[in-house]
Amino acid sequence: MVVDQSVPGSGVGLVSTVDDYHAYFRMLLNHGTHDGQRILSRPAVRLMTTNRLTPEQQAARNAMYRNIAHIPVGQGQHGGWGFGTAVRTYRGDCAPIGQFGWDGGTGTTVYADPDNQLTGILLTQVGMSTPDSPRLIHDFWTTLYQAVDD
Repeated sequence: MVVDQSVPGSGVGLVSTVDDYHAYFRMLLNHGTHDGQRILSRPAVRLMTTNRLTPEQQAARNAMYRNIAHIPVGQGQHGGWGFGTAVRTYRGDCAPIGQFGWDGGTGTTVYADPDNQLTGILLTQVGMSTPDSPRLIHDFWTTLYQAVDD
């Protein structure tokens, strides 16, 4: 796949596999270690996966997301941002505070949950052009958390 890099974008053009995406999020859950090798320092992972927004920034972010059609089913409502990841700052339907990850505009979603040592990945290419796409993502997370046996 060739990605046009003539116009820079912060979230556009990422090409990966489920296995690589999973390895990356497992490394973050393991405080920067993958297969026994240190990739990122613990402080770097903490910075990435901890909300960095001020209350004023969170208020502006929440105001922006109120006008997005897929908000009713939960996407974009995690509350905060770390360095490169969304960070849940309040309990969701099933997701605990501290969950971190990303919802992509083409229907992808990946989050890691430190409390349950859980990573969930759903890669679709249906976009957010219909109300069904965000419902599918919401149902994926609901089903995943219902399967957690604690």
